[in-house]
Amino acid sequence: MASKVSNSLPAYQRIQKVIRLRIELGELKPGATVDSERELAKRHKVSLMTARHALAELQREGLVERHPGAGTFVAPPKIHFNKLTSFTENMASRSLSAQSLVLSTSVVDGDHDIAARLALPPGSHLLVIKRIRQAANEPFALETCYLSAEDFADVGNAPLEKLSLFALLEREHSLQLAHADEEIDATAADAKTAELLEIPKGAPLLRIRQIIYSTQGKAVLYVLGLYRSDRHTLRIRRFR
Repeated sequence: MASKVSNSLPAYQRIQKVIRLRIELGELKPGATVDSERELAKRHKVSLMTARHALAELQREGLVERHPGAGTFVAPPKIHFNKLTSFTENMASRSLSAQSLVLSTSVVDGDHDIAARLALPPGSHLLVIKRIRQAANEPFALETCYLSAEDFADVGNAPLEKLSLFALLEREHSLQLAHADEEIDATAADAKTAELLEIPKGAPLLRIRQIIYSTQGKAVLYVLGLYRSDRHTLRIRRFR
């Protein structure tokens, strides 16, 4: 593995890249033990300080967690909101399998605000899907998805525990999802949400409201997501 990393890099960056690559390829799974400073120093023929620097940088990236007296471990994966991808696609990019627990699927009389977000007439029937999104046997988010019941009635009968909703819409309805408008704020977990996400009541959450559009500019899907802040990172690139 080390041969794939340029020798022109500083020693700590070479070690950092080797470990990062093993995590990205799935060789090191979440919770797996990472070599100690002493083991890394011996293997890569560097000082303990250099090995310590490499692990500190990996910790800063959120890829590993260091526990005094216990060792260094691969951190649970985080989702980075810098591209319009499904949860399934995002987890696959980390060599992890996504799971969904469908809490409910129902058709309701349209909420005026949500109908307006989807550019539907007031009172339109909406298909509502509530799911817990999981990876590495851990709940990551509570999502509620809203779609036009008239246009997507069949979606409610699909095995959404296993399927990506994005992939289903693109495959079965010949849609091409293009972009999303998002509103992001912070909130605290109420008792029910805390129980579902296995976090303390009052724990901080990212609340993300998404309107997802097709390439034709049609509002296809409205998603209200409550995401564990300890498992999600919002990355923004700004230009001047």
